[in-house]
Amino acid sequence: MRYALHLFFCAMSLTGFAQEPDWVYSVSIKTPQLFLYGNQLEYPVLRLGSNDKLELHFDDLDANVKNYFYTYQLCNADWTPAIISQFDYIRGFSQVRISLNHFSSIALTKYTHYQAIIPDVNCAPSRSGNYLLKIFLDSDTSKLAFTRRFLVVEEGASITAQNLQPFNPQISYTHQKIQFIVNTGKLNISNAFQQVKVTLMQNNRWDNALYNVRPSFYSGNTFEYNSDDDCSLPGGKQWRWLDIQSFRFQSDRVLRADYLKNATTIYVKPDQDRSHQPYYFFNDINGLFYIQTTESINPLWQTDYAWVNFNFIPPGKSPFGDKDIYLLGKLTDYALTDMTKMNFNAEKGMYETSILLKQGFYNYEYVTVDTADQKRIPSFEFTEGNSVETENEYAILVYYRQIGDRADKLVGIARLNTMNK
Repeated sequence: MRYALHLFFCAMSLTGFAQEPDWVYSVSIKTPQLFLYGNQLEYPVLRLGSNDKLELHFDDLDANVKNYFYTYQLCNADWTPAIISQFDYIRGFSQVRISLNHFSSIALTKYTHYQAIIPDVNCAPSRSGNYLLKIFLDSDTSKLAFTRRFLVVEEGASITAQNLQPFNPQISYTHQKIQFIVNTGKLNISNAFQQVKVTLMQNNRWDNALYNVRPSFYSGNTFEYNSDDDCSLPGGKQWRWLDIQSFRFQSDRVLRADYLKNATTIYVKPDQDRSHQPYYFFNDINGLFYIQTTESINPLWQTDYAWVNFNFIPPGKSPFGDKDIYLLGKLTDYALTDMTKMNFNAEKGMYETSILLKQGFYNYEYVTVDTADQKRIPSFEFTEGNSVETENEYAILVYYRQIGDRADKLVGIARLNTMNK
């Protein structure tokens, strides 16, 4: 009987994972954020057994009060669902109602702002790994609103890393190589290639992360990773920026604004191709955004929304014949969808798209995707260019699976900024 119940809960866990990570399913949900408590720019990571907290924020444009709940889904290193019961990775209740909400004020766009502190004292992750936070309606997991990723790490591996220029002359000026050493002295490793997995991330992006990076050499509990092929990523360039903390005071990236009775439309100055321009440094926030306003007191529910129009001028004002172009950044969840795809305006000779954004400060860039590429890999090569000098933030994630275990544990995280060699 116990075995049958266990299989039942495993099956329930799997059927509940017909979801994509970092995905919004409800059209009324806007600006979902999950970050380390007190810092919108800090990736959501919890240390197992600590008092670390995360903040969850989102708006519902239906502007009424709904019964939103959340739960956790444990995933493996590659974000496939862990074949394990919720009883084995959640301490306490399996779901929590989000009770804190506030109607928008001052803003022309009406919405209800919801927020929560995670984990709740009565519902917390009990083991390390990759987690999906699932927000849904009416205590019914089939009524999914959106999902967000977060990580829970436990101490198990030490990591040292450095940023180097690749040896391969074909990528030595366009890519960045992260060479690192992992020591798993506290772990029981008998089959290194099956038990240890490593993911390399650039600027907290999962869309271009390098999964299952293989060691170039290992001896005992020491793993060295230094291959140009496995440890290098295109450098890109500093992210473009847009400051819309105020709709009335137009920053130097705003061309103009239309102030309508019930809404605001903002037109960003057309962006030029940077792929052949030399690299130069300026401060950015590596593709992220933060919600803030200079016009009111509380940015959570006293900030407004505007339709923001982006324009990209391709070389020669001609369309890319074999490529699609997308707006990319945390503002689009790095997703390549119809909503983030730009359309070519032949009369103006530029690509255009419009997106609803809340007042704040945003980083963004443009990427192309080959129309024949089934993997849909985004590239900066034809819009932004790549440079080995670019300031980027890298994260090295080390996972471990015990013999006979059914899920990957996250046993080490190291961060490296390319400006700090």
